Amino acid sequence: MLAFTFPGQGSQRPGMGRPWADHDSWELVAEASEIAERDIARLLLDADADELRDTRNAQLTTFVSSLMVLDAVERLGVEPSFCAGHSLGEYTALTATGALSLDEGVRLVCERADAMHQAGHDNVGTMAAVLGLDDDQVEVACRRADSDVWVANFNAPGQVVIAGSPEGVAAAGIVAKQLGAKKVMPLQVSGAFHTPYMAPARDRLRQAIALADPRDTEVPVISNVDALAHNAGDEWSSLLSAQLSSPVRWKHCLLTMSGLGVLDFIELGPGGVLTGMAKRTVDGARTISVSTPEELDKLLEWLDAGASSTSTQHEGEHLFAVERLVVSPSAGVFSPLGGLDDGCQIQVGTVVGHVGDTEVRSPFAGVLQSYIAVEGERVTLRQPIAWLRTV
Repeated sequence: MLAFTFPGQGSQRPGMGRPWADHDSWELVAEASEIAERDIARLLLDADADELRDTRNAQLTTFVSSLMVLDAVERLGVEPSFCAGHSLGEYTALTATGALSLDEGVRLVCERADAMHQAGHDNVGTMAAVLGLDDDQVEVACRRADSDVWVANFNAPGQVVIAGSPEGVAAAGIVAKQLGAKKVMPLQVSGAFHTPYMAPARDRLRQAIALADPRDTEVPVISNVDALAHNAGDEWSSLLSAQLSSPVRWKHCLLTMSGLGVLDFIELGPGGVLTGMAKRTVDGARTISVSTPEELDKLLEWLDAGASSTSTQHEGEHLFAVERLVVSPSAGVFSPLGGLDDGCQIQVGTVVGHVGDTEVRSPFAGVLQSYIAVEGERVTLRQPIAWLRTV
């Protein structure tokens, strides 16, 4: 059982798009830029740390970067059993599973980031990480502070984030140290996220989420709010709305996936924070983070090692490192190329069909296992067309 996890705000870093600029998956950046009406490529390539720290830039660039990595991984034929994302990453997970389209995801993330930025401006707040203290003791510290401060993130055992007014966070930090916390680290953020301070953003976002109308999915997404697996699209309007002013129960999300049989966690996107959290939370977890094209080969080796070490492997329990997907280069009606039957040898550049007037060429060499798209079906950009096995 394999899970894709997606990072949240704070994982962004200057130049994170540069390794991807010549990769096929970079085309997603242009598409997202057109939807957002912003130059996301410039932010990914040239923005400095201060510019990226702005909530409106941090969320959009992290979201697009994670989807770009996802696109590259999907081209390898790797698919998850479950998806989950930390805070903003939940929107990435919903887009990854098809609950939201790319257009809907980009627009929602832009609206969410702008609403949170405004809420942070109107209700000045901050956040801090409390290390080395049990969850319940951190909650006690917040209550004893007798101020506006709450638990915002349950990240991993001994890793809890608190948020609220600067005075409240400072007071709770003092109490947390008295209770035995090893360290209290202020976070460079522009608001008290996942607390009642975000209520105005929640009100603003509620309508935008309802308009997006998330769809049912085959791959479940684990919610930050209740740490449960959800397939039904109509449940996400309330969950995403509640997420803004409720604590992120990431530790509980990881334990839920573990209870469902997941031990392999792939973090897709900038940074590698979630990988460390999974190691701290789930006994026996195998983890890997993918943020650059060079790490795609490491992912295949990691998957192959996992498959080799599982003596009772079943088809589909892990995707094999030898499988590849040919995806659509554009949107339109698909027609397969006549004469290509299952079992045919495919070379790099072989035309396997057409989407409208556009040729669909395989970027891989291998044996055609089957067509995924059917003749006359209308497909979208990057939708899987055919399945190959490379050896």
